[in-house]
Amino acid sequence: MEMKKKYVEESKVIMTEMVLPNDTNTLNNLMGGKLMHWMDVVAAIAAQRHSNSIVVTASVDNISFKNPIALGNVVTLKSQVTRAFATSMEVYIEVFAEDIPANKKYASHKAFFTFVAVDKQGKPIQVPELVPEGEIQEELYAGALRRRQLRLILANRMDPQDATELKSLFDLDGVSKKQ
Repeated sequence: MEMKKKYVEESKVIMTEMVLPNDTNTLNNLMGGKLMHWMDVVAAIAAQRHSNSIVVTASVDNISFKNPIALGNVVTLKSQVTRAFATSMEVYIEVFAEDIPANKKYASHKAFFTFVAVDKQGKPIQVPELVPEGEIQEELYAGALRRRQLRLILANRMDPQDATELKSLFDLDGVSKKQ
């Protein structure tokens, strides 16, 4: 039985939270661990929507804390599946902070999380193919294979010589082709 393909739009999630005193550090900024928790939740929901199954977090790419988020700010997290592989999915998360009284809104964080779809026994299961639409979705989709190969190399689960997508970025001398 062939699985039905799904579109990126079907996986999109928007989650909104307010930074309360229990969420902050001693500088009255949102604690990084609390933000990572919210990012994991919003990304897991996107992966569940795509796969229609239970999902587990497999990896988290670099999260750089670009701008602090203050006590009282409203945090909006947006996520969507960028690509589906056999049993795993890459999910892109964007985080925005808003100081409503000051009428100030800014982008604060971005990250890619990877989830694996599993059955009730925790065994990986197939996920539907993802169909990107539009330039931004297609760019995220194309880059997902490079990011996946890099993740696998860093986890010692892929030999760098087998990373065809990463090799294509460099010539034989190891100098970048893209300038």
